[in-house]
Amino acid sequence: MDGRMVPYDEANVHVLTHSLHYGLAVFEGIRCYRCGDGRSAIFRVREHVRRLYDSAHIMEMPIPFAQEELVKVCAEVVRINHLDECYVRPIAFYGEGEMGLSARGNKVRVAVACWPWGAYLGDESQKRGVRLKTSSFVRFHHNSLMPSAKTSGHYINSILAGYEARRNGYDEALLLDVGGYVAEGSGENIFVVRDGVVLTPPLCSVLPGITRDAAIRILRDEHIPVVEQLFARDSVYVADEAFMTGTAAEVTPVRELDDRQIGSGSPGPITRRLQELFSAAVRGQNPRYSGWLYYL
Repeated sequence: MDGRMVPYDEANVHVLTHSLHYGLAVFEGIRCYRCGDGRSAIFRVREHVRRLYDSAHIMEMPIPFAQEELVKVCAEVVRINHLDECYVRPIAFYGEGEMGLSARGNKVRVAVACWPWGAYLGDESQKRGVRLKTSSFVRFHHNSLMPSAKTSGHYINSILAGYEARRNGYDEALLLDVGGYVAEGSGENIFVVRDGVVLTPPLCSVLPGITRDAAIRILRDEHIPVVEQLFARDSVYVADEAFMTGTAAEVTPVRELDDRQIGSGSPGPITRRLQELFSAAVRGQNPRYSGWLYYL
């Protein structure tokens, strides 16, 4: 925290921390995996840290550490907590000082924490798939809140969508963009498969997911065509398969949207193949993707 290791109970902030009041903070979610050779490695940590700095730049927030320094800190936090597998959370935020929307003089503070975290959407989600509900909340326009930035305040949109979906008995929400096209889940990118072609929304209204990018590369390496294009929710209804990707969700099949079964109602062959290849990549079992791993 701010350049030094701090015990959990001492990692505190003042109640007048600016970002607590106004939501202007940028953060990342990164996973560390135990690999087949017994070592642990953080998955695509440099890409995550780069996105953190991109988010901060979009939000006019100068982070007072070099990117490579923060990469090393992520690894050290995992080491010092003696975790083989975990979730890593870097965050940059404005501390206490001035209040008000126009305050610019507050110190930018940076913290990195880690903790064990299993399947984000439940233990059975990656085996059986999840049920989605199209949300009444719309993903914001890129000229309102810039979706390329992973900013804390943006997730109010996601939280409300997730509350609504789970309150009504679904596992997760699917948000549409302001034009009515499929955008993403509350914390995941989405893909659909039709006649062997994989479709996913373009980046104009969705977060550029690191796992999304990995999935696209893996699929194309398998000679499975991937097209980034707009599509409506009825394209999800009639898809042969659907799945979601994210650091927390990894590769999670979707078996239903709005009470309509997708395909056979079970994870399809392309989804299953991607799950297998992704799992091998993050655990160092495929040398093609060894550059994605930062060993501790």
